Amino acid sequence: MRKALRWLLALTVLIGTLSTAGAATAAEPAAGTTDIKERLLSVPGMSLVEEKPYTGYRFFVLNYTQPVDHRKPSKGTFQQRITVLHKDVSRPTVFFTSGYNVSTTPRRSEPTQIVDGNQVSLEYRFFTPSRPQPADWSKLDIWQAASDQHRVFKALKGIYGKKWISTGGSKGGMTATYYERFYPRDMDGVVAYVAPNDVVNKEDSAYDRFFARVGTEECRDRLNGVQREALVRREPLEKKYAAYAQDNGLTFTTIGSLDKAYEATVLDYVWGFWQYSLLSDCDQIPADAKNATDDEIWDSVDTIAGFSAYADQGLEPYTPYYYQAGTQLGAPTIGFPHIEKQYIRYGYQPPRNFVPRDIPMRFQPQAMRDVDSWVRHNARHMLFVNGQNDPWSAEPFRLGKGAKDSYVFTAPGMNHGANVASLVPEQKALATARILDWAGVAPGAVQADPQTAKPLAKFDAKLDKRDVQREMTLRP
Repeated sequence: MRKALRWLLALTVLIGTLSTAGAATAAEPAAGTTDIKERLLSVPGMSLVEEKPYTGYRFFVLNYTQPVDHRKPSKGTFQQRITVLHKDVSRPTVFFTSGYNVSTTPRRSEPTQIVDGNQVSLEYRFFTPSRPQPADWSKLDIWQAASDQHRVFKALKGIYGKKWISTGGSKGGMTATYYERFYPRDMDGVVAYVAPNDVVNKEDSAYDRFFARVGTEECRDRLNGVQREALVRREPLEKKYAAYAQDNGLTFTTIGSLDKAYEATVLDYVWGFWQYSLLSDCDQIPADAKNATDDEIWDSVDTIAGFSAYADQGLEPYTPYYYQAGTQLGAPTIGFPHIEKQYIRYGYQPPRNFVPRDIPMRFQPQAMRDVDSWVRHNARHMLFVNGQNDPWSAEPFRLGKGAKDSYVFTAPGMNHGANVASLVPEQKALATARILDWAGVAPGAVQADPQTAKPLAKFDAKLDKRDVQREMTLRP
């Protein structure tokens, strides 16, 4: 973007670097070939990991050579894992990311089903195996990640020449939004599900208001009672935790102690319930926590929050997320008015506590403010879908007067798995119609009456299985 001359010179160097780094990739395909595998492998830097069969599609797991630093592309490369669910080059393409690892099992995101298209899925940089070696953590930021997507799009646009829609849920929804902010000319539309928007990291009162009114009073009382009781009974339950840790080989070097890990897990309990459960699941929570057994309290917290989550073994795969939360994304902090102060020793711990100390971190408060301002004033063809009972939706993206053909919808009663299908009928039809239009495949009947809009592809129980990634700690 800036310093165009330096960028062009660096890109020239990168092309030479990639031709060497991608030496194992296929050569140029035969003239006029239509085989999609040959076309994909003709992309410089693209190599095949495996192809998996799926009726009606071809599914490829691939590696793509990326620069560690898009500002200095000659300073080294790494292999970034992507998958391609290929339908037909005449169909639109959905660009999906979870913001974490990529699934190597064929799956279709909701927008892909709606437009009956292809899907390119990208693993987020620094999630293994897509991690540079050695890892320079300063190169893990939202601009570098957006630039990864930009290069993949540019590399594949020549093959998939129709319209492109980017999408993702949770951190993936955030990722799709950041990509649009930095490269607004790439995509024809954006569908961001349950994407948190922590504009001011130190101001989290929205979460306190959320937990004061979510669900019903009876359900809140049950959850608060179990959470409080788990801290009141800290001594006997931590003995159980120590035995559990020994039996499962868990250690606590990063967070600092078993005591810190125990409290962090317990404090995630109420949040975790509303993130992944529904109001109808409240009957599974002990109704009388004070008279519940230790095992009943333990089992409820473990089922919802997961006592392995803050051990080194639970934290390590998510180091890239916690690094980003502590440097750019921000992390929520909430109060616990139902728990006496003497029972809480640490409170919600900062992301710094979940990242090894040899990785330096410095928070950049301007990063989210910039994205939020851009969305409010510049959003084009963007759809945000939130869940009414999802804690992460307490601080959502909002649209200002400058936004055009963009929408923020909330699915009633839904959690972190909210999607277009869970919206009220009028909004569901409108959202579906806009996605079809952005993808360039809206039938004439839908153009005439958006309320008739439906997904173009039939539901497939395996392909459309909802992979809502259950994070057993406070992660989006």
